[in-house]
Amino acid sequence: MQCKHIKVFGTVQGVGFRYYTAKIAKRYQIVGTVQNVDNYVEIYAQGEEEDLNAFIDAVVNGASPVSKVKDYTIDVLDTTNSWTKFKSI
Repeated sequence: MQCKHIKVFGTVQGVGFRYYTAKIAKRYQIVGTVQNVDNYVEIYAQGEEEDLNAFIDAVVNGASPVSKVKDYTIDVLDTTNSWTKFKSI
């Protein structure tokens, strides 16, 4: 199990990005959170490595139909959390 902190920059606020990110997380059995922060969207995602990589790929390639991801960062966290589902904050 891995946990990653992802920051997504671009047209990702006010376009349904968090909603679609949560739908994608459910598809790949990812738990964690997604929220708007200043000028980016912050995601904490936890799951099996293969599922997590597929989730990240789907998210950064445009989670919502009108979003445009310009850049993103990914940090691997040393610990896992006790999330039981994925939720938008």
